[in-house]
Amino acid sequence: MSTENTRPANLPDLLALLNEPAPPPPVSMAPETAGWWIVGAIALSALSFGLWRAWSGWRRNAYRRDALAALDAAGADKAAIATILRRAALAAFPRREVAGLSGADWIAFLNATGPFPEGAATQLLRAPYAPGVQAPDLREAAEAWIRGHRRPR
Repeated sequence: MSTENTRPANLPDLLALLNEPAPPPPVSMAPETAGWWIVGAIALSALSFGLWRAWSGWRRNAYRRDALAALDAAGADKAAIATILRRAALAAFPRREVAGLSGADWIAFLNATGPFPEGAATQLLRAPYAPGVQAPDLREAAEAWIRGHRRPR
Protein backbone atom coordinates (compact mmCIF):
# COMPACT_ATOMS: atom_id res chain seq x y z
CA MET A 1 0.00 0.00 0.00
CA SER A 2 1.17 3.29 -0.87
CA THR A 3 0.49 6.34 1.32
CA GLU A 4 0.46 8.63 -1.60
CA ASN A 5 -2.89 7.34 -2.81
CA THR A 6 -4.74 8.12 0.48
CA ARG A 7 -3.42 11.63 0.85
CA PRO A 8 -4.97 14.50 -1.03
CA ALA A 9 -2.56 16.01 -3.44
CA ASN A 10 -3.45 19.70 -3.19
CA LEU A 11 -5.00 22.38 -1.02
CA PRO A 12 -8.51 22.35 -2.48
CA ASP A 13 -8.75 18.65 -1.76
CA LEU A 14 -7.60 19.27 1.81
CA LEU A 15 -10.19 22.01 2.27
CA ALA A 16 -12.91 19.70 1.01
CA LEU A 17 -12.10 17.28 3.83
CA LEU A 18 -12.70 19.92 6.58
CA ASN A 19 -15.95 19.83 8.54
CA GLU A 20 -17.95 23.04 9.01
CA PRO A 21 -17.79 24.16 12.69
CA ALA A 22 -21.04 24.55 14.59
CA PRO A 23 -22.23 28.18 15.00
CA PRO A 24 -21.73 29.65 18.47
CA PRO A 25 -24.79 30.14 20.69
CA PRO A 26 -26.40 33.62 20.52
CA VAL A 27 -25.02 36.18 22.95
CA SER A 28 -27.48 37.32 25.62
CA MET A 29 -28.02 41.07 25.92
CA ALA A 30 -28.85 40.78 29.63
CA PRO A 31 -26.02 41.62 32.02
CA GLU A 32 -24.67 38.57 33.77
CA THR A 33 -23.77 40.16 37.10
CA ALA A 34 -26.15 41.58 39.68
CA GLY A 35 -24.17 44.82 39.87
CA TRP A 36 -25.41 45.96 36.48
CA TRP A 37 -29.01 45.30 37.53
CA ILE A 38 -28.43 47.43 40.63
CA VAL A 39 -26.80 50.22 38.60
CA GLY A 40 -29.74 50.12 36.18
CA ALA A 41 -32.27 50.29 39.02
CA ILE A 42 -30.44 53.25 40.59
CA ALA A 43 -30.25 55.06 37.23
CA LEU A 44 -33.94 54.46 36.58
CA SER A 45 -34.82 55.69 40.08
CA ALA A 46 -32.69 58.81 39.64
CA LEU A 47 -34.29 59.55 36.27
CA SER A 48 -37.78 59.06 37.70
CA PHE A 49 -36.99 61.33 40.65
CA GLY A 50 -35.55 64.01 38.35
CA LEU A 51 -38.62 63.93 36.10
CA TRP A 52 -40.92 64.10 39.13
CA ARG A 53 -39.01 67.13 40.51
CA ALA A 54 -39.13 68.90 37.15
CA TRP A 55 -42.85 68.25 36.77
CA SER A 56 -43.69 69.35 40.32
CA GLY A 57 -41.56 72.50 39.90
CA TRP A 58 -43.35 73.28 36.67
CA ARG A 59 -46.71 72.87 38.43
CA ARG A 60 -45.59 74.95 41.43
CA ASN A 61 -44.66 77.84 39.13
CA ALA A 62 -47.95 77.89 37.21
CA TYR A 63 -48.98 81.07 39.04
CA ARG A 64 -45.80 82.78 37.77
CA ARG A 65 -46.64 81.89 34.17
CA ASP A 66 -50.21 83.12 34.65
CA ALA A 67 -49.03 86.36 36.25
CA LEU A 68 -46.53 87.03 33.46
CA ALA A 69 -49.21 86.39 30.83
CA ALA A 70 -51.58 88.78 32.65
CA LEU A 71 -48.77 91.32 32.90
CA ASP A 72 -48.27 91.15 29.14
CA ALA A 73 -52.00 91.63 28.62
CA ALA A 74 -52.12 94.56 31.07
CA GLY A 75 -49.61 96.62 29.13
CA ALA A 76 -49.05 99.96 30.91
CA ASP A 77 -52.18 99.85 33.10
CA LYS A 78 -50.75 100.63 36.53
CA ALA A 79 -53.82 99.53 38.49
CA ALA A 80 -53.82 96.18 36.67
CA ILE A 81 -50.10 95.74 37.41
CA ALA A 82 -50.74 96.37 41.12
CA THR A 83 -53.55 93.79 41.07
CA ILE A 84 -51.39 91.24 39.28
CA LEU A 85 -48.60 91.70 41.84
CA ARG A 86 -51.05 91.19 44.71
CA ARG A 87 -52.55 88.10 43.06
CA ALA A 88 -49.11 86.57 42.48
CA ALA A 89 -48.12 87.25 46.10
CA LEU A 90 -51.34 85.65 47.35
CA ALA A 91 -50.67 82.58 45.22
CA ALA A 92 -47.08 82.21 46.43
CA PHE A 93 -47.32 83.09 50.10
CA PRO A 94 -49.78 82.28 52.88
CA ARG A 95 -52.86 84.48 52.75
CA ARG A 96 -52.47 85.63 56.37
CA GLU A 97 -49.05 87.13 55.53
CA VAL A 98 -50.11 89.02 52.39
CA ALA A 99 -53.79 89.90 52.44
CA GLY A 100 -53.63 92.60 55.11
CA LEU A 101 -50.56 94.41 53.79
CA SER A 102 -50.81 97.89 52.37
CA GLY A 103 -48.63 100.95 51.88
CA ALA A 104 -45.14 100.73 53.35
CA ASP A 105 -45.78 97.24 54.74
CA TRP A 106 -46.65 95.98 51.25
CA ILE A 107 -43.47 97.51 49.81
CA ALA A 108 -41.39 96.07 52.67
CA PHE A 109 -42.86 92.64 51.94
CA LEU A 110 -42.00 92.95 48.22
CA ASN A 111 -38.44 93.99 49.09
CA ALA A 112 -38.04 91.19 51.61
CA THR A 113 -39.17 88.47 49.21
CA GLY A 114 -37.59 89.59 45.96
CA PRO A 115 -36.05 92.42 43.97
CA PHE A 116 -38.25 95.51 43.87
CA PRO A 117 -36.58 98.91 43.20
CA GLU A 118 -37.43 101.96 45.31
CA GLY A 119 -38.60 104.07 42.34
CA ALA A 120 -41.03 101.40 41.25
CA ALA A 121 -42.26 101.04 44.83
CA THR A 122 -43.26 104.70 44.90
CA GLN A 123 -45.01 104.29 41.55
CA LEU A 124 -46.80 101.20 42.84
CA LEU A 125 -48.18 103.07 45.84
CA ARG A 126 -49.40 106.01 43.73
CA ALA A 127 -50.39 104.17 40.54
CA PRO A 128 -53.96 103.13 41.37
CA TYR A 129 -54.84 106.67 42.50
CA ALA A 130 -53.16 108.64 39.71
CA PRO A 131 -54.38 107.24 36.38
CA GLY A 132 -52.63 109.85 34.24
CA VAL A 133 -49.17 109.38 35.79
CA GLN A 134 -46.67 107.44 33.74
CA ALA A 135 -44.91 104.57 35.50
CA PRO A 136 -42.35 103.14 33.07
CA ASP A 137 -40.33 101.28 35.70
CA LEU A 138 -43.33 99.64 37.38
CA ARG A 139 -43.93 96.99 34.72
CA GLU A 140 -40.27 95.96 34.57
CA ALA A 141 -40.05 95.85 38.37
CA ALA A 142 -43.24 93.79 38.59
CA GLU A 143 -41.91 91.33 36.01
CA ALA A 144 -38.58 91.05 37.84
CA TRP A 145 -40.37 90.42 41.16
CA ILE A 146 -42.66 87.79 39.66
CA ARG A 147 -39.72 85.99 38.09
CA GLY A 148 -37.30 86.33 41.01
CA HIS A 149 -39.17 86.27 44.31
CA ARG A 150 -38.41 83.49 46.76
CA ARG A 151 -41.27 81.24 47.80
CA PRO A 152 -41.38 79.75 51.27
CA ARG A 153 -40.63 76.05 51.53
